[in-house]
Amino acid sequence: VQLQASGGGLVQVGGSLRLSCAASGRTFSRYIMGWFRQAPGKEREFVAAISRSGDSTYYTDSVKGRFIISRDNAKSTVYLEMNSLKPEDTAVYYCAAAQWGTMSSVNSYDYWGQGTEVTVSS
Repeated sequence: VQLQASGGGLVQVGGSLRLSCAASGRTFSRYIMGWFRQAPGKEREFVAAISRSGDSTYYTDSVKGRFIISRDNAKSTVYLEMNSLKPEDTAVYYCAAAQWGTMSSVNSYDYWGQGTEVTVSS
């Protein structure tokens, strides 16, 4: 499956952004979808994931209550709504697809998008 992330940009502290990730190539609904991020000089980290049907979601503690992951299987797209953004949210955000495995683990994901950059300025 091919993944194309978009929606990143420059935003002020407290602002919002909505990332999108469009999938093509295989049946989107077969995949668990996740969002990860990587800040300069740091390892890629888990942000959020959503089950195949969309009825279960998971978040890293630092984004709980601020970010919302959702998916539209008819449109083969997963979204990450980011609110109350903080400077520490600055990173390149990647969407990824997994057939199975631990949803928060980078190693579970088989396919990755190219990344979209988010910069939160103070």
